[in-house]
Amino acid sequence: MNTLKVGDKVPDFTVEDQDGNAVRLADFVGKKLIVFFYPRANTPGCTAEACNLRDNYAELKAQGYNLLGVSADTQRKQHGFKKKFDFPFPLLADTEHTVINAFGVWGPKKFMGRTFDGIHRKTFVIDENGVVVKVIDKVKTKDHAAQLLE
Repeated sequence: MNTLKVGDKVPDFTVEDQDGNAVRLADFVGKKLIVFFYPRANTPGCTAEACNLRDNYAELKAQGYNLLGVSADTQRKQHGFKKKFDFPFPLLADTEHTVINAFGVWGPKKFMGRTFDGIHRKTFVIDENGVVVKVIDKVKTKDHAAQLLE
């Protein structure tokens, strides 16, 4: 797993969001961007994380940040997740692992004694030039916005 690090330029990508709209990294040139990866929509940890970001969205926006949530869930699943919890940011349906592989967040995980491949919960803060300025490896799902704002 070759994860992007601070100082790395993010490769351009195009992936559809929960409504089938194409979202490109190029859409955010000149803007600060937070890309958070989560394993699966509607699971307890992922819901807590995304709801915490939703609840602090106004403050993140006030500091100039745009947000993108990414998982390998289908458009339908992402659409339901966004609608159910009223998220004000797009959720990318990265079923082909385009963004997941570009950021290097897919790899072996351990859960309840077994090992399997999956998405690692990580968040990347990207500057106006598309360069990673912060990586959060140990995401606190219930207090994630505080990690971003500190």
